[in-house]
Amino acid sequence: MPDTVAVLGGGVGGLSAAHELIERGFHVEVYERKPVMGGKARSIPVIGSGTGGRRDLPGEHGFRFFPGFYKHVVDTMRRIPDAAGGNAFDNLTIATRILLARSGKAEITWVARSPQNLEDLRVFLCELFTPIGVPPAELTFFVSRLLVLATSCPERRLAVYENLKWWDFISAQQMSSIYQRYLGQGLTRSLVAMRAQEGSTRTVGYILLQLLYDLISPDEVFDRLLNGPTNDVWLNPWVDYLQGHGVVFHTAVQVNAFELEGGRVRSVHATENGNPIEIAADYYIAAMPVDVMSTMLTPALKAAAPSLANLDRLQTRWMNGIQFYLRRDVPLVRGHTIYLDSPWALTSVSQRQFWTGVDLSSFGDGNVAGILSVDISEWEEPGVLYDKPAMQCTAQEVKEEVWAQLKQHLNVDGSTQLDDADLVTWFLDPDVQFPNPTMATNLEPLLINTAGSLQYRPEAQVEIPNLFLASDYVRTYTDLATMEGANEAARRAVNCLLLAAGSSTQPAQLWPFTEPEFLKPLQEIDRIRFALGQPNHLV
Repeated sequence: MPDTVAVLGGGVGGLSAAHELIERGFHVEVYERKPVMGGKARSIPVIGSGTGGRRDLPGEHGFRFFPGFYKHVVDTMRRIPDAAGGNAFDNLTIATRILLARSGKAEITWVARSPQNLEDLRVFLCELFTPIGVPPAELTFFVSRLLVLATSCPERRLAVYENLKWWDFISAQQMSSIYQRYLGQGLTRSLVAMRAQEGSTRTVGYILLQLLYDLISPDEVFDRLLNGPTNDVWLNPWVDYLQGHGVVFHTAVQVNAFELEGGRVRSVHATENGNPIEIAADYYIAAMPVDVMSTMLTPALKAAAPSLANLDRLQTRWMNGIQFYLRRDVPLVRGHTIYLDSPWALTSVSQRQFWTGVDLSSFGDGNVAGILSVDISEWEEPGVLYDKPAMQCTAQEVKEEVWAQLKQHLNVDGSTQLDDADLVTWFLDPDVQFPNPTMATNLEPLLINTAGSLQYRPEAQVEIPNLFLASDYVRTYTDLATMEGANEAARRAVNCLLLAAGSSTQPAQLWPFTEPEFLKPLQEIDRIRFALGQPNHLV
């Protein structure tokens, strides 16, 4: 009999763990609290929107995107066959541009380049940010900060930058309001989904650098987006593949508590469709988000696994999506649009240009020709219409605020890229709920890495020998709450489980971040300087 594994959570982390395990001969059962698999990555049909035999409109928790530095999740996608005879990776299409939209000002488009040395990189970064309008001296300083990070050794990154707030590292407090708004807050909230005033420099800085490195990658892959609704082109084929290989899925299962015996997990207490059940297996992989896992930290569990004891000290923020369905397509740019002045830190993707082969007229009432998918990354700042934070607005007010902020950025110099008459309907992520008139709640908040928080994050293997973690709060190379981080955490959990089970199968592959080769000698010099107690040579 093969060893049995209970995977608790059916998001990207749970599905990734199931994938690696089922291909190595384990018996796997996945338990998910929602009625469908996929977690934050799933598509969400707009129930009742389809008429005349058409499909319901496709909604999302937020648009799905796959930066060039993603290695783990795209490797898994290559191993998911689809109905067309290819695989899920074939359903990714390359985005080549980023549009920086500013309220009432001309738009800026970023295009890929290929620096060959540190001076090339400096010039590239200066040219990249110059059109934003930050004073030249301040821009030079900001670029110098990025170069300090780029040339620092791993030891300095962990010892110094993990505990330093990004806002302080870039000296934002001493700079102009435009520096603070664009380089301090705008890029941080929109690209990394955290506040500059509290985010770890190690996380904010190095994820920002990875995104910028993607702009200079030789294969010119800055970003990739799916060529259709997420469930259609990725998640449904994934679940079908796993089921076909023996994975058993259970939905509507709420995990409640771990039952310990002899220092191991004996079983898991849960409810299925409201009825109590007991989940028993040889090994357990907890693939639940941190806000859920932290509610299960009983004194007994903390005593048995001290590395879990501080999960409740990790912080979460909101990042949720809203979709606008349009009568005419508004492509904007072949990639992401960042709305630098938007108080709600908006980013968007115009989906139709990427959804090749998808007939939008087969959805909804047949009148939709374009979909603008928008992520809202800041929910605690007042908007432009109602002077209220998003979390204090009604769903209708959220829609009106976001639409107004988009128009402020796009309808400039007499143009009308967004027209009220073109709006057919809209859809707000249902994880944002409105139980009372004054404050919304969020069923799917996002982990953020605040300065110094790494100490509270566990490894995939905890002190309980048959319990492993596959969620984006686990320590990983990725170091960010993303599909890539969840997939990498799952691979780490599986590798630890393989050792515990005495399996001779090949471990799941892991990829550290890659950086331009010309930086390696400078990082080695910095390693020596750090060991001698000296600062980075660019300081």
